Amino acid sequence: MTRSILAGQANGPVLASEEGLSFWGGVDASTGVVIDAHHPWHRQSLAGKIVLMPTSRGSCTGSGVVLELIQNGHAPAAFIFRDHEDVLTLGALIAQQLFDMNVPVAQLDAADFAALSQAATAQISPTEITAPNLTIPLAPLAEVALDLSDGDRAMLAGADGEAPKMAMQTIVTMAALQGATSLIDVTQVHIDGCIYASPANLVFAEKVANMGAQVRVPTTMNAISVDHANWRVQGIPPDFGLPASRLADAYVKMGARPSFTCAPYLLDTTPKAGEMIAWAESNAVVYANTVLAARTVKHPDFFDLCIALTGRAPLSGAYLDEHRAALRIIEITLPAQHDDSLWPMLGYLAGHLAPECIPVLTGLENLSPNEDDLKAMCAAFGTTSAAPMLHVAGITPEATMISPSAETVHAGVQDLARIWQQFNPGPAQIDLVAFGSPHFSLSECHALAKLLEGKHRHSETDVIVTLGHDTLTQARADGTLAILEAAGVQVVPDICWCSISEPVFPPSAKTLMTNSGKYAHYAPGLCGREVRFGSLADCARAACTGQAPNTLPDWLTPQL
Repeated sequence: MTRSILAGQANGPVLASEEGLSFWGGVDASTGVVIDAHHPWHRQSLAGKIVLMPTSRGSCTGSGVVLELIQNGHAPAAFIFRDHEDVLTLGALIAQQLFDMNVPVAQLDAADFAALSQAATAQISPTEITAPNLTIPLAPLAEVALDLSDGDRAMLAGADGEAPKMAMQTIVTMAALQGATSLIDVTQVHIDGCIYASPANLVFAEKVANMGAQVRVPTTMNAISVDHANWRVQGIPPDFGLPASRLADAYVKMGARPSFTCAPYLLDTTPKAGEMIAWAESNAVVYANTVLAARTVKHPDFFDLCIALTGRAPLSGAYLDEHRAALRIIEITLPAQHDDSLWPMLGYLAGHLAPECIPVLTGLENLSPNEDDLKAMCAAFGTTSAAPMLHVAGITPEATMISPSAETVHAGVQDLARIWQQFNPGPAQIDLVAFGSPHFSLSECHALAKLLEGKHRHSETDVIVTLGHDTLTQARADGTLAILEAAGVQVVPDICWCSISEPVFPPSAKTLMTNSGKYAHYAPGLCGREVRFGSLADCARAACTGQAPNTLPDWLTPQL
């Protein structure tokens, strides 16, 4: 399908890749330079380029990064995708609708995409893309007969105010992009746009809040960029702390619950199987669909608020049975032994092998992962795949949903060993141990407390756990917090590792260690430090010794 998604004029050099990119954690929002150390475009500038990639991947916050780049003049000249894409497109749509700034977006079929990828430069108009010896006609975005309720039409007409009107206009546009013919009611929303990814996030939120906006369904909030109550005493500079806290306040003003956690599945509002919800935050979306069998599309930042203001979402994607089936079977050959670091590595590997579609993992039927294992797997999968979920045969509730046309690929211990090495480029001396990406659960707090009880962190190694307020309250009540603090662990609510900043992040730390596959991927770009990765026990040991192991884990050692 070759079509114009957002029409406009652009020209510039072509930058093409067969690998998707997360703009949050992958692109510097102030310069447009790629900071994802694992991507082929690392250190290249996207500013002024005609950017071609199959689709985006990773964080829903990429829409905020796109809006900031458009506003500060460092955006790509245009986006060209081969597959369906929502996150970056939504950032460009908001720039057009609210700020009258235009960056064209188009979707090409495989042949046109491949042909344009070979061009050095290109020009885009509303009707065609031209390059030397190449002309690609662009069809306009097809009009879809969208079945709207009387309430939807009232919001579109402005009967409920300016904010619901803007939100419904955005929803209708995205429904056309997604091919949806109707909207659905959702029972709850999780807002990801409260992370201060850039000044654009604040400009958007306050603009909408000043319209008098109020959410219509129960709405929780993602981790924010500061410890809301304590950032001043923590030494956060006011030029960052003030806008970050103002951003959180804007969403609270609009009626969102100040839950401030990237793990909404740990709250008392956990959705049930089959429940139609609207979550942003990539790990939460993957967990909700995969483990809980709730239903949500991977909604971009800004669109999450639009849905919260209306209670309505396009009926498309993972809301529908046909878009929840596995299109790729990944047959896993497991090592004879393993530890809990297996699960984030499996998620990361699955994302690499299925970057654009839902996979099902087989060969794990005899394992009994707990909820924390599955949380780690889902988070890592979300960094390398654009898909909203995965299945694990014999373990996750919808794993029998497999397309008859699904292709099969194979992965084994050598693949896991290569991922372990990719996650462990740093030196053995550890200055910081980072737990809580996504936010630690109470059971993870218990497990870490058991490993550290009666011990103390190394004098030159900081240890930080990030978690949600609800989990912190429980850990304090049952004595777990006291054990962790006695071991020298700093426990910080509200923020998570993808939004932490100095000086809460120790400025002197040069190498960090984590048990999170998600943070092992993002940390080099986000904080500029070297990284080591291991199991929870490996990280606890490094916290006490200041050293990471110099060799592969025993269960992977013979496999290379």
